[in-house]
Amino acid sequence: MQSRCRKFPLFIWTVLIVVGPACVRGAAGLSIGWTNNMLTISGPNVPGQKVEIWYLEAFCRSGSTHRDWRQTTIPHKTELIKSDATGKRLQLRTRVEPAIEVLHEIRAGTDEVDFRLTLQNKGDQKADVQWFQPCMRVARFTGLNQSNYIERSFIFTTNGLTTLNQTRRTEEALYRGGQVYVPAGINLEDVNPRPISPEQPVNGLIGCFAQDGKSLLAMAWDHTQELFQGVIVCLHNDPRVGGLKAGETKRLHGKVYWLPNDAKALLQRYKRDFPDRGRL
Repeated sequence: MQSRCRKFPLFIWTVLIVVGPACVRGAAGLSIGWTNNMLTISGPNVPGQKVEIWYLEAFCRSGSTHRDWRQTTIPHKTELIKSDATGKRLQLRTRVEPAIEVLHEIRAGTDEVDFRLTLQNKGDQKADVQWFQPCMRVARFTGLNQSNYIERSFIFTTNGLTTLNQTRRTEEALYRGGQVYVPAGINLEDVNPRPISPEQPVNGLIGCFAQDGKSLLAMAWDHTQELFQGVIVCLHNDPRVGGLKAGETKRLHGKVYWLPNDAKALLQRYKRDFPDRGRL
């Protein structure tokens, strides 16, 4: 009896070491692919099997808040330059009219996808490109639909992590549905023409919880025009460009995180990756 008792705790400890982390992230990490303007993030244990991001939905001019959306969006086209066989790296090129080139370096890690963008105006005139939209679809991840996914979606406010159903929401706008959360310093005339919440985010994180409650998904960029809860079970952190002078080059850095459901750990990771963005 004594010999069996000594072996039993050792058996339990071994199971916890081998199985525990794999339940959250998976030993193989994340993989990425891109086709037909859709970036796919997948992994063996990702809730819903994959996360899709409409990459990219739109590039936008200033003066957008009270204007027909068709007058705000700027024609653009993205193409695949290179991808590796392991699904860990992508290179894309976007051409935005009239003369802007955007080069994307996208890499998948164990629990994140890293975005490095270089934007250059190759024309001889200033370009009114204020922001653009990566649209992250979260129905699979949350297990919810348009009517209720805000219950598992969040931003950070002065009250800390706040689910979107607990934020102050409005309904009046040029287009009904969804909710726009505008950081300090952004012109309210230059955001999505959907209802604008009086709630102001305190950092550049927007995310959601998995249907099993064990993990979370979040997006962040080093410059943010708006955080947006959309109308196709989607979440946006829409990066800010702020216009490009003739010949000007700007760089942007973004992340998509897939982490255990731990708000404190998410904030620590965000502050490590974006040390100048602890608060907007």
